[in-house]
Amino acid sequence: MRVRKLTLAAMALAAGLSLTACQNDDGTDETTAPPAASAPASSDGGSGSTGSDQEGGQDSAGKTPNGTGGANGTGGTGEDGKAAAKCRTDELEITATDATVGGDTEGTVAVDLKNGGGRACTLAGYAGVDLKTNTGSLSAERTGEQAPPIVLQDGENVTFGITYPINNTGGSGVRITGLVVTPPNETKSVTLDWPGGASLPASDSPGSPVKVGPMGSAGQGG
Repeated sequence: MRVRKLTLAAMALAAGLSLTACQNDDGTDETTAPPAASAPASSDGGSGSTGSDQEGGQDSAGKTPNGTGGANGTGGTGEDGKAAAKCRTDELEITATDATVGGDTEGTVAVDLKNGGGRACTLAGYAGVDLKTNTGSLSAERTGEQAPPIVLQDGENVTFGITYPINNTGGSGVRITGLVVTPPNETKSVTLDWPGGASLPASDSPGSPVKVGPMGSAGQGG
């Protein structure tokens, strides 16, 4: 009988150990640890280096709106706020006067263009200038100064200058018989009397001794 009791006790103990081992294997009675992959995933998500939402947030906070174009570089406007078209030759009253000051080493003629077209218009750049002489036509060369657009309201005027060498040689030189002016960006010209010195000194130097400045180079009046 004692041997049988010991055997039954041993069987009961073995059965208990077997049941405990089964419960630990399936994890139903104990708290399980998080999967090993969960830690790296959490670290990547918190770094801020990836993710479309974060990139979108950086774009919206880090970029400024593109600047819009202002008035710089645009054409002039008239009193009605509309862009002013170029001045036509027939709209301009063009006159020329002697503007030489005593003691100057060069002669100066001022050419005035007055807007009489009944609307605002724009003059941009240089006028074409040719002198009629007894030896043929002589074209003036541009001075190279900047020539920004000038908007003339109806009745306003602008003046540019022509400079030329004074003939102090005592000889007849090149006799000037007239002045031809072509407004900027126009093909129609106006012929005027030449108000300056009667002649230019004769010269064999290349290039024209007569220079023309841009619009406004000789002052602007109203």
